[in-house]
Amino acid sequence: MPARRTSVPEARKRVIALLREWGAAQHVRDDVELVVSELFTNAVRHTDSEKVGCELALVGSHIRIEITDEGGPGLSAPHAQPGSVDKEGGRGLFLVGALSESWGTRPGDSGRGRVVWADLPYTAATL
Repeated sequence: MPARRTSVPEARKRVIALLREWGAAQHVRDDVELVVSELFTNAVRHTDSEKVGCELALVGSHIRIEITDEGGPGLSAPHAQPGSVDKEGGRGLFLVGALSESWGTRPGDSGRGRVVWADLPYTAATL
């Protein structure tokens, strides 16, 4: 998707549609939507990317989220800043950490940019 702020709601919309197809519980959809929103927004705001990728995979009892950016000069891996939980705009990675069983980064498959991933527990909706 284009690396623009207007792509963030579109990414959320697509993620929710996919999770509904998979039969995910409402709390799972809410948590995944929030994590995707935070990670996608970070890729748009903090990289020189023209495009940002967003992939979800259902792996056993987990959902793997991967947000791929194209990087930029001198960018370090994302990390929660000390004291940022009290600042506007600084809570995203704390939320990602709180909602995820694990999360991290790795170099992008193309050799440029990075993939920020998060694993969240999956629960099916009850009828």
